Amino acid sequence: MPQAQPRSVRPLPHALSGRALYWGLAVLALAAGGAGWWWKSSQAGAAGGPGVAASAASGAASGQQGPGGPGGRRFGGGNREQPVSVAPVRRQDVRVMVSAVGTLTASNTTTVRTQVGGQLQALLYKEGQQVKAGQQLAQIDPRSFQATLGQVEGTLARDKASLDNARIDLARYRDLLSKDAIAKQQVDTQEALVRQLEGTLKADQAAVDNAKLQLSYTKVIAPIPGRAGLKLADVGNIVSPGDSAGIVSITQTQPIALVFAVPSANLPQISSRLRANEPMQVDALDRNGGKFLATGKVATADNAIDLTTDTIKLKALFANKDEMLYPNQAVSVRLQLDTVKDALVVPPAAVLRGTQGFYVYVVAADSTVGVRVVKPGVVDGDAMVVEGNLEPGEKVVIDGVDRLRDGAKVVVIAADPRQRVGATGGGGRRGGRGGPGGASAPASGAAPAAAPAPERAASRGGKPQGAASAPAPAPAAAQAGAEERPRWLDRLPPEMQEKFMKMSPEERKAFIEKRRAERAAREGGGN
Repeated sequence: MPQAQPRSVRPLPHALSGRALYWGLAVLALAAGGAGWWWKSSQAGAAGGPGVAASAASGAASGQQGPGGPGGRRFGGGNREQPVSVAPVRRQDVRVMVSAVGTLTASNTTTVRTQVGGQLQALLYKEGQQVKAGQQLAQIDPRSFQATLGQVEGTLARDKASLDNARIDLARYRDLLSKDAIAKQQVDTQEALVRQLEGTLKADQAAVDNAKLQLSYTKVIAPIPGRAGLKLADVGNIVSPGDSAGIVSITQTQPIALVFAVPSANLPQISSRLRANEPMQVDALDRNGGKFLATGKVATADNAIDLTTDTIKLKALFANKDEMLYPNQAVSVRLQLDTVKDALVVPPAAVLRGTQGFYVYVVAADSTVGVRVVKPGVVDGDAMVVEGNLEPGEKVVIDGVDRLRDGAKVVVIAADPRQRVGATGGGGRRGGRGGPGGASAPASGAAPAAAPAPERAASRGGKPQGAASAPAPAPAAAQAGAEERPRWLDRLPPEMQEKFMKMSPEERKAFIEKRRAERAAREGGGN
């Protein structure tokens, strides 16, 4: 068999070897540029002040927030004093409340209709006026009823005269009978005539009374006290008892009733207090629950539980002297079932939850915080009942808790951002997202976002921007320890932070200008 010839090795083309050399040099150039950039960034971070390296090292630190809490030090290093707001632990009586939604109903409601027909001559009330029971509201033309009354009174007078004459004759006949001058039958007939005329006289008197009653119906009277509504008939209209609309409606709003439903689980406690005639206070608020309207008492409970909602209806009465409550008005209801005497309370925002249960942060005398496990109870407004190792007067953290850990150093600031020093001054940055001054107030338990360092306000071209781009100190900064810490200050080393806080306003301004100049020089040298 013929042997295979070995394949000859061809040299690479000149163009291919040149391309590989080109890409190799490009990769080496990129690597050298990256190393130079890294060295320059490291030098800039190590130069002191709020550089990129210091910020990265500060953000890399992590720790535990509390019992089961996630990374409470993710916002900064452990040596920084964290700004927090606190509130004292107190002892006070706390109400045990049940919230519900109810509807106000009038104690009594009636539609006033006329009881006789005729022309409406006058309306004697004002729309929306409080009227009394028995007060005249309208007048119907009474002339036809007066004529009827006169007619029946004439008939009564005629029949009364006939009766008087019959009685005189009866007396005469009885005298003659005693003398045996007339027959007994004639006396009996006269006695029957007298009794007949007496019956006629009673019928005539009833007709007179009815005519007087019909005449009195021409005056439309309020049957109950209450507030008169809008008029339902105008003067001059012909009205009758068959009119469905009537003349006016009256609602009794003093007192006014409130019907609401509470869970049936509260029924035993409610029933026991009703049987003992112990008053249960009910607060009525507006539909959103923000405005207090009135206070009343529970009057009674329904006779059955609603199976569809597992609730029991209650009725409360309100004096409503100020007319703040109206029928068919929907309100929020707070029913006070009991009162916890001399309870240990903290603001609800201070109670946190972790893997070991509920806990609070307590600020010690050395400005460090410690974790205390508590058992929460009922809440009444801004007070929550707790059970735990707490003493009245101790300070618990209510704002800034998400950046804390056990043993962390803190600095106490005002809970209300508007009360903090410099918060209302004009030294803040404009155009921020939080409101005037550009700084947004942190929510309860939320950490404020980090602000840029002062030297970052310089333009990319190396020239510093105007003063409006940097958080200038407020005029009150001269008071040592009285001003709120600028958030960008957390990027500086601890010793420089303390030094800055002790500076006067002029020294702080010079310090910021110096940092800007150093930043601009570094960026200009890099170009």
